[in-house]
This record gives sequence, structure tokens and C-alpha cells, in this order.
Amino acid sequence: MKLKTLVAVLLIAASVGNAQAEIGPAEKPDLKLGFIKLTDMAPLAVAWEQGFFLDEGLFVELEAQANWKVLLDGVVTGTLDGAHMLAGQPLGATIGYGTQADIITAFSMDLNGNGITVSNNVWEQMTPHIDKRADGKPVHPISAAALKPVIEQYRDQGERFRMGMVFPVSTHNYELRYWLAAGGLNPGLYAPQRGDTSGTINADVHLSVTPPPQMPATMEAGTIQGYCVGEPWNQQAVFKGIGVPVITDYEIWPNNPEKVFGVTEQWAEENPNTHLRLLRALIRAAHWLDENDNANREEAVKILSRSSYVGADEEVIANSMTGTFEYEKGDVREVPDFNVFFRYYATYPYPSDAIWYLSQMRRWGQIPEPKSDDWYMKTAAKVYRADIYKQAAASLIEDGTLNAEDFPDLDAENFVRPHQGELIDGVAFTPREPNAYIDSFEIGLKGSQTP
Repeated sequence: MKLKTLVAVLLIAASVGNAQAEIGPAEKPDLKLGFIKLTDMAPLAVAWEQGFFLDEGLFVELEAQANWKVLLDGVVTGTLDGAHMLAGQPLGATIGYGTQADIITAFSMDLNGNGITVSNNVWEQMTPHIDKRADGKPVHPISAAALKPVIEQYRDQGERFRMGMVFPVSTHNYELRYWLAAGGLNPGLYAPQRGDTSGTINADVHLSVTPPPQMPATMEAGTIQGYCVGEPWNQQAVFKGIGVPVITDYEIWPNNPEKVFGVTEQWAEENPNTHLRLLRALIRAAHWLDENDNANREEAVKILSRSSYVGADEEVIANSMTGTFEYEKGDVREVPDFNVFFRYYATYPYPSDAIWYLSQMRRWGQIPEPKSDDWYMKTAAKVYRADIYKQAAASLIEDGTLNAEDFPDLDAENFVRPHQGELIDGVAFTPREPNAYIDSFEIGLKGSQTP
């Protein structure tokens, strides 16, 4: 790697790629980028390890952050130039839920990658309510309806049933809420206009924030009875023998959008060439992760296992990164698309992704007042910057690094993400009619309701 890095540094000054020359040199070549210790930070690690950042004349320092709030604050204050973000973070910041800041994304980092895990004790109580296959193993996907009798028992004993998620505007929060509500359980409402940001109003299940790496230990201590998190922290529960993943987010919504790469709008305006070069490197990294039917995943596992990145055992990371997922100990099943970084046009920032997150923010009260369909469209367009992505993608096609077939038609509208399956409750997602979509749910806010 040292030799490769040295060669790359020497070549930077002599790089003459047409697309790169058209983009122009980076305004800010020395960068610090933040991430959380999750396997879906992989495009950042791969871009560094494979020399893709250096190919673009970028000297990048990758720095792990303690939690999602610290990471977001770092981007907002400028101590970080950009970061691996929850898909809801740029949207939440832009609309002023929590931190107010104009954050944009022009790169979707991955699809899928999360799971919901419960403690061994809860799993034992759930199993009588779960259908079994002929071999005695559970039929998947498992509905939250199987959790309902357990929660009723907790309620009868005067106890709250608690589950962890990683951040109020995280995919994990919305996926966990979606799964619970699809099974007839109310995950609670937010009421920010009244100063109530607990998200537990009328809740059957009380959700709270726990940083991803701390999830297994927090559950083992009995503080929470389960959690929704990205890998490797579901597989870590299996590895440690303290819990059982009951469902993956691929089973909740196949090929759902997960993380993004975010920067402030001001930073993007001040450093347009740097931003495009970052995107070029990240797109190449995502392609490397998925090319040749995931042929590079074993190498990626070795990279991610290092303490400077995810810092978990290779065996734990490989459980999901190499196309399988372990539920109960020994119940290993094929899930080839558990982590998707490039195929299915995963890196494109589709407006429909943003609208789904905004719809869930409204459903659960984080957006307390009703908004017009047009508001959803304009907010999505402001935050999810496909126009910038298209420039980076076009340059990679132009210089022959990647092929046009690797991307959606860059001249098309590209409003709705393709290759997505049906949501677990069977409710059709209608991104062009977000209010009709929100009103179609039995649990959650509707119409002009306020929490």
C-alpha cells in the first residue's frame, strides 16, 4: 500500500484525464471526513485504501466520530469537511428539526444494511407466536405482531418495553417504527412544537437513542430489550450470544436507501471542484465494492476490521458483508443484497428517497404541521442534489473510468428509485403524492392532525 500511495502521489501532478481537467483542481485538497463505526462507511475506507482520493488530488483524513450528533455538529461548524451521514440528517437539519443547517447530499452511500435485534429473553417469549418451517426454523419475515404479547406482559407488570435506535432522524428510527406499526404497535409521536422531542407520546414501545457500537452492551445490561442498528452490531449480538436479529431492513423494504455523504451547502458552493472529485472517488469505491458479484468483499472485510475503521472481528463483519445473515446462532441464510453499494444505481440521490424520509417525519410528528405535496418536492430537490451527482458520473463515463451502463440515464428525470420491493405492510409508496401516502397508514398522524 505504501508503494501504491507513493506512486499515486507522484502521478497526481501529472494527471491529464479530460474529465478531471474539465472539473479543475480541488480548491481544498486537504480534507477531514467523519464517519461512524459501521460497515456502510465502506466507500470512504475503500476510497482511501485503494488510492481513489489520491487519484483526484485529495489528501483525506478519515476520523471516527463518537455519535451522530457529534458528527453532524462537526460538519456544521466546519471541523469536518463532510461525513458519512444518516439519510435523514441533511433533511432534518434543513427543515430545522434539531440542528438547523443547510446540508446537502449528492451521493447515496448504500442500500439496506440494518437489522432489528431483541434480547434472548424477549426472543424466547416471541417464538411461540412465530410460524415455523418444516425444519423448525422461523419463517421470515417476522411480524412485530409476534412481539405484541410480550409487550402486553411488560405492561401488565407495570414496566415499559424499551428499544434502541441510533438517532431521531435515522433510518433505524423510521424502520423500527415502520415495523412496529405494521404489527399493530404504536411507537409514539413527537411534538416539537410543544417541546416534546421524546417521541414517546401514546407509545406502546419506548424508543431511545443509543450510539451504534454501544447497542449490544446496552441491551446486555437490560437498559433496552432490543434495538435497530446497522452492521456489524446485530451480528455482534449473535456472536456474543446475547440476542437474536428478528428481521433485516431488506425484509421491511427491499433496497431501501440507507446512508448518504453530506456536506454543508456553503461548503459545496465554495468548493465545487473538490466536491466533484470527492464524488468521483466515492463512486469508484462503491463500484469496487460491488463489482464482479462482490468479488472484493473479503478484502473489504479485512479493511473494515481495522481499529481505525469499524474495529470489529472479521468473522462478525463478514457475516453480512459477504452475502449472508445469521439470525439465531447457526441459522445462516443467504441475503445477497444485504449490503448494496453500487448495483441498482445505489449511489444516485433519488428525490423519492428524500420524500420517504420526510413522509415518516410527518407521520411521527417531527414535522408537526401539515405540508403541501409541493413542499415535499421542493425540499427533496433542495437537499438531494442529483444535479451535482450527474456531473461527477458524466466525467467518469467521459474519461472511460466507468461505463454509461453503470448509471441510470443521466438525461432522464430519475425521480423514483428503481429496483425496490414492496414494503412489509403492503402499503404502496407514492412519492408524487406524499400526503395521500401518509394518510394511508392506520397508525400515525394524518391530514391536518398535530401531535
